[in-house]
Amino acid sequence: MDAIEFKKFLPRNNDDPPQSPHEELFVPPWLFKHRDLSEKLESARKVDQKQLINVLNFIHFTEGSLFVHFNHPHYDEGILIRACPEPCDCNEITCRWTDKTASPLISNKYSYQQIIISNGESLLLVPGMIKYLDSFHLKVHLPETSFDICQRKYKRYCCDEIYAEIIQNGVMFQGTVIDFSAVAFRVRIFHKPSPQYNWLNHEAPINVHIKKSSQILFSGACKSIRNTQDSIGKTIVLAPVEDHISRFRKAKIRSPRRQFVPAPIITFRHPFFDKIVEREIGDISNSGFSVIEPQKEGVLMPGMILPEITIKYAGALEMKCKAQVIYRRTNEQTVHCGLAILDMNITSFANLTQIINQESDCHNRISSKVDMNALWEFFFESGFIYPEKYRFIQTYREDFRKTYLKLYHEKNPEISQYFTYEKDGKIYGHIAMVKAYERSWMIHHFAAKPMESKLTGFSVLKQILHYLNGVHRFPSAGMDYIMTYFRKGNKIIDRIFGGFARHLEDSQGCSLDLFSYLIFQNKRNSVDLPENWRVRECTSYDIWKLELFYRYQSCGLLINALGLRGEGSTDETLTFLYKNHGFIRQVKAYSLLFANEPVACLIVNKSDLGLNLSELLNGIKIIVSDPDKVPWDILSSAISQLLDNHEADRIPVMIYPPEYAERYNVPAEKHYYLWILDIGNKGNQFLEYLEKNFRIRLK
Repeated sequence: MDAIEFKKFLPRNNDDPPQSPHEELFVPPWLFKHRDLSEKLESARKVDQKQLINVLNFIHFTEGSLFVHFNHPHYDEGILIRACPEPCDCNEITCRWTDKTASPLISNKYSYQQIIISNGESLLLVPGMIKYLDSFHLKVHLPETSFDICQRKYKRYCCDEIYAEIIQNGVMFQGTVIDFSAVAFRVRIFHKPSPQYNWLNHEAPINVHIKKSSQILFSGACKSIRNTQDSIGKTIVLAPVEDHISRFRKAKIRSPRRQFVPAPIITFRHPFFDKIVEREIGDISNSGFSVIEPQKEGVLMPGMILPEITIKYAGALEMKCKAQVIYRRTNEQTVHCGLAILDMNITSFANLTQIINQESDCHNRISSKVDMNALWEFFFESGFIYPEKYRFIQTYREDFRKTYLKLYHEKNPEISQYFTYEKDGKIYGHIAMVKAYERSWMIHHFAAKPMESKLTGFSVLKQILHYLNGVHRFPSAGMDYIMTYFRKGNKIIDRIFGGFARHLEDSQGCSLDLFSYLIFQNKRNSVDLPENWRVRECTSYDIWKLELFYRYQSCGLLINALGLRGEGSTDETLTFLYKNHGFIRQVKAYSLLFANEPVACLIVNKSDLGLNLSELLNGIKIIVSDPDKVPWDILSSAISQLLDNHEADRIPVMIYPPEYAERYNVPAEKHYYLWILDIGNKGNQFLEYLEKNFRIRLK
């Protein structure tokens, strides 16, 4: 056994053989099997006494240990006993035994050979002369010269409190990880002697799960390199079968990678051996990065998960993330390792995307503080706020200004992001997104105006697409669906979004539903519904009936994207998130019942005035599931009941299907399409469509 392995056999494991209360378990020391070291002394690096004393004091300072090599008096076997050095300022060192096994061994008068110090990569042999030895201490006269023998291709790191599950064809063993290198790790299985050991086929792949507490650090297929067994258990050296893993599905269009000078760096506390590691980044995108590390001191193993990494850019900006090593490629003396970002704080992700986007075009901005006069001037000049829309919002213009001041001057990345194209303090392109529902974000406020020959609209669209392509994978983002509304007849937006839905021909990947739109006058004088009619909060049964209708009518993504689940369908998580940022967002679903059967679903949305300039998040969305039974006067009475406590006088109402409005002569002013994309499954196909059909280079 190697010296570094000695550390892990001492603590008693829960799976050790039982013992009586009065009998202390004797754990034998490791045998020293490197008798050939003496042959390597001529080529070893020489270490003088002064350097050796510094090494010994460092071990004492870090509460580390060293090993003392003894020989058996009769069997010519070498053993290793762990000891801790005392402070040293002269040519003598005193060491304390840390193992209870030392006393009986020393009393048997094993013969002292040398001190051995291991750093995982090399062994420092100290052939000093013994001055004093008893059951508690050892004093050694230090030599003038010691020998540093490098004998490992890859440095090993001692692990602590790292546990492993070894599984193969229905058989499972538990153990601890003794040591780790970038290419292999050693697991110690403490068990009673069991015939099940023989069931482990060392020539076949073995599934290994490595944990620290309850956190998974590695899970994958490994191969057994070698194994040994003794009286206290089994030791297996395992290496990952693959040097490349597929964390995410392959995508034709990937997030653009950039190289920076000077290069950013990453730092992290290694989860296996609990030391700080720093590496230089080779290239980086908002979905992952590659790092360079020395071959002999590698610490990154394919499949390993790093719970927290800090990306440091230009010595000032720090961004934290969770990542997984997906490949390891050796190139002469260095190794290139690729890491995929698994999760990231939204603020950090926005900063990372901003750095990458600005490298390609310095006019790109993500949620940067903007001049509010410049923003409102842009909205009017670009025609985004047209006369009809302004007539609707002008009554509440002061509320709108307050909302936008909070949105654009206080960073709220968990609920809102905006992307601009700016030059010399003027805005030429704008697009934004808000967290509309629990698992859905809404793209809105897409506008542009000319800037020389630049297609500024496509520039901001490209920004948000790069952002979405990276962030949707993160659990913390809560992004399963992307949605947007656009007016029927808006040819450019219809080509971008509606064109893809028609091209895909898969409403479960991308759906397109048409709604009638009207402004409902809130008179706050609701009347009771006729007999057999009533409104209640949606139940699971109501949602089930609604899903039956919607699947027949559209088979799209609307019900899933709105997060309708029944029992009121109130999204408290979303409400709480907005409240933490000083905003209002409430969603609640009601059913209109006739003879106790649901015939329509009314989804009441409430938000700050101006969160969406068309107030599509501050009105009522209606799905009429049984149009034959719901006359408009009954439906409008139900709407009035739900608006009794609503502050606004004029409320946007959207009705689906649009044929209902035509049938009952509902005074619909216009029609809106609701476009919804399953971004995890069809997001990359949407990027391919845009790159092929528009002048947008996304790679």
